Amino acid sequence: MNRGTYKDETIYSEYLKEEIPFQVYLPYNYSPLYKYSFLIANDGSDYFKLGRLGRTADELIENDEIEELIIVGIPYKSVEDRWRKYHPDGEQSDDYLRFLANELVPYLDKEYATYHLGYGRGLIGDSLAATVALRAALDYPRTFGRAILHSPFVNEEIMEKVQKFPEPELIDIYHIIGTEETEVPTTDGKTKNFIEPNRELNQIIDDKGFDYFYDEFEGGHLWKHWQPDMKRALLHMFKL
Repeated sequence: MNRGTYKDETIYSEYLKEEIPFQVYLPYNYSPLYKYSFLIANDGSDYFKLGRLGRTADELIENDEIEELIIVGIPYKSVEDRWRKYHPDGEQSDDYLRFLANELVPYLDKEYATYHLGYGRGLIGDSLAATVALRAALDYPRTFGRAILHSPFVNEEIMEKVQKFPEPELIDIYHIIGTEETEVPTTDGKTKNFIEPNRELNQIIDDKGFDYFYDEFEGGHLWKHWQPDMKRALLHMFKL
C-alpha cells in the first residue's frame, strides 16, 4: 500500500504567545498542482497513534474511496495545557480558536495546495478536542465547514451556542457517543455523565437542520471504541 508522508512543523501564535508544534500528513501522491481539502485533528498525536488516522486515510485513498486529503495533527503539551486551550472555561480557549482560524489556516493555505473555502476544511476531535472542533466551526463557519465529534464534552454553554447558531447550512457535523459513557473521569478528578448531554445536543442539532450524522456505539470513553470509527468518519466527510 502507498503510504502518506509526515512533516513536523511549528508556528508561533501571537494569540497564545507560544510556539505550537504540529504534524502534517500528505497523501502519497501529493502535488502542489492540485487542490486538497484538509482536516485538523486536535489531540493530534492521539489521532495519528491511537486512532491510526493516517493509516486509515492511506487505505481509503489507495482504494479511491475518499478524496486525497491533508491531515494536520496538533498535540497537547500536558493535561493542564489541554484543559486551558480546549475546555470552554479554559483561560486560553477563545485564543486557541482564534489561533486555529486566523493563524493556522492562513499558514496552511499559504504553504500547501488547499481549497480556500469552508467546505474544504474540517476539524476532528475526541472528548474536549471534539468540543474544540464544534466551537471552532460555530465561531468560524466560513472557515471550517465540517466537524467530526468523537464523544464531545457538552455543557449548557455548548448547547446554547448551537441553539443560537444562525446558519446551520454552512456546517456538516458527524457525531458519535458511547452508551456506556455515564461516568467519564475528567481532569478535575471528578466523573461526568457524557451520554445524556450528548443526546440533548443531538436533538438540538437535528432540530436546527444541520447536515448531520449521529450514532451511539456500545462502549465507553476510550480509543478502543473511537479507533474503529475512523474509516466511517472519513468516508462520511470525504467520500469521492
